[in-house]
Amino acid sequence: MTGTFMAAEITETGQALRRQLDANRDATKKLAAELRAGEPAFVATIARGSSDHAALFLKHVVELKLGLACASLGPSIASLYHAPLRLSRAVAITISQSGRSPDIVAMQHSAKAAGATAIALVNDENSPAALDADALLALHAGVERSVAATKSMIASLVAGASLVADWSEDAELAAALETLPTVLDATHAAAPPAIEDALATTTSLFVIGRGATFAVAMEAALKLKETSAIHAEAFSSAEVLHGPAGVVTPGFPVLGFAPGDAARDGFFETVDRLASFGAAPLIVDVERHAQWPTLVAPDAGHPMVTPIAALHTFYRLAEATSRRRGRNPDDPPHLLKVTRTV
Repeated sequence: MTGTFMAAEITETGQALRRQLDANRDATKKLAAELRAGEPAFVATIARGSSDHAALFLKHVVELKLGLACASLGPSIASLYHAPLRLSRAVAITISQSGRSPDIVAMQHSAKAAGATAIALVNDENSPAALDADALLALHAGVERSVAATKSMIASLVAGASLVADWSEDAELAAALETLPTVLDATHAAAPPAIEDALATTTSLFVIGRGATFAVAMEAALKLKETSAIHAEAFSSAEVLHGPAGVVTPGFPVLGFAPGDAARDGFFETVDRLASFGAAPLIVDVERHAQWPTLVAPDAGHPMVTPIAALHTFYRLAEATSRRRGRNPDDPPHLLKVTRTV
């Protein structure tokens, strides 16, 4: 296989983010001001798949920066069970690449009918979810041909974080997001052979994170399943010792996305504990670990933005792993680009 769409789209991510930030800057500030004035009571998210991992990341940012509870709504509540919800003074944020999955569209419409302000972070500006929303912040990721979403996922993370940065009037977070495209343009770090070999040969592993890197761990596990048929399970480092560690055997890989905030020390304590059970840690961090093989990701200047750069760096590893295992990451079996769940 010569080149893959997945590899090309990873390379295009910085350009896509620059396009998004330029196009949405004024609209994001205006929407953020309206949200501040409206004083919503809580935030709900509507998403599936990779987009739901973007929603999990958004939950972390919303709760830390805004002090508002943020929870994911199960789309089947509307599409399958037709259960009414009480969402007065809520903000419902839909995150979707296509904006066309029937259950996502139904849940957004139901949330509006229940009193929520509906905001869509959607790549397809002419999709039903985009057209039905009260406010649209388009992802501007461009066409994505690989089934494995990369640049649209990163664009979803940035669109949500940008809204919260303006909503909370956090100048440092906003500034880090503005410089992120340049950081990603310069990111071409190759994984150490020990990490490449481990992922190329394993059938199962854990992926762990904490705080802002937990959502990244969830997304990384999904990509390893999707592109390489690896049974990857994601856990918070706060939870992995509560039962899941029971399956660890000597040499069992644990891929860990290190946080750069208050969760860091506890994260590495958990990694060391897993290693004492026989696990073989593999680390994604801004600096090389003294003991464990490390995929070095760039420091993006903020603990909520650096995990996005870490995910971008990981995507290159996932694409290479898929090819090394003799698979096509653009067209994995059993999967479609748009999942039309009811």
